[in-house]
Amino acid sequence: MQPTTDNHPSAAPTRRPSLLLAMGPGVAGRLLTEEHRTRLSTLTRTDPRLVAHDLTAPDPAVAAALAEAELLLTCWGATPLTPEVLARAPRLRAVVHAAGSVKHHVTDACWDRGIRVTSAAGANALPVAEYTLAAILFAGKRVLRSAQQYAELRTDQAWLAESGPWGNYRRTVGIVGASRIGRRVVDLLRPFDLDVLLHDPYVTEAPPGTELVGLDELCARATVVSVHAPQLPSTYRMIGARQLAAMPDGATLVNTARGSLVDEEALLPHLLSGRLHAVLDVTDPELPAPDSPLYSLPNVLLTPHVAGSLGNELHRMADQALAEVARYAAGEPFAEEVRAADLTRSA
Repeated sequence: MQPTTDNHPSAAPTRRPSLLLAMGPGVAGRLLTEEHRTRLSTLTRTDPRLVAHDLTAPDPAVAAALAEAELLLTCWGATPLTPEVLARAPRLRAVVHAAGSVKHHVTDACWDRGIRVTSAAGANALPVAEYTLAAILFAGKRVLRSAQQYAELRTDQAWLAESGPWGNYRRTVGIVGASRIGRRVVDLLRPFDLDVLLHDPYVTEAPPGTELVGLDELCARATVVSVHAPQLPSTYRMIGARQLAAMPDGATLVNTARGSLVDEEALLPHLLSGRLHAVLDVTDPELPAPDSPLYSLPNVLLTPHVAGSLGNELHRMADQALAEVARYAAGEPFAEEVRAADLTRSA
């Protein structure tokens, strides 16, 4: 579902709740434009230039703002909201997170106190899905391999004759996880002549244009497998030795979720032999060792976790977050509220 970016709910704000920005150093400058800061000042009582990088630090200005804050506007690098931090925020009623997962900073203490939480995960899902679409289509056309060969040969070549198994017509794509991102990828794939398989243990009815299958069957049938499941104990190494061995020769694994979902030790022999290809935006560990072959293998496209929002895409997350602030100020429910139970099945 594509999130709203409307910053003006139908009901006008009836009051201006106190708000504090809380996020890592440098994040606010990339997240918020001057228009966003002006809008925040209109909707809330806040100092849009005061950003709390560490809610536990002995900073008098931050401590005073935290004591008055009814809302926290958070993003990447936000301080975990432990009982000790919450004790310094007696008026806090809601956390508006201008990014995806809230698991890093929203603790059980928040739920215990009844603090409401909302997230811009829907906005952050869009660029990940777009990256994935590009990866799937490029994998089908073998763009990485042909670009490398072209650069090496620098001559006319019988590219058409060599491209027998390539192409995106009636290719089978497997989507692992009907998350926000997974569902968005399915939506983006609809205009193409592709057969789409979906695996998600919580989905009982296949979305239009997809076939619901088990994970092993998906890996055995798909020539591109794209991972979009959340990082949970139950999903650790879910793409393991058996699933990788089942993938057809020449198939491509795309991972934009979390590195821990793929058993990289089991994946590496398939990549070293050239049997499989991979597009990896995430790895485990997050930064591969300097001597990792993932950096140089010709059948691997390795990117540094850039599929999510970056550059001006951060402004989409800010738009969604401010829309939620406006709803709160107007006494309306959040459009994208996060509940504690949601986190057992989502990122």
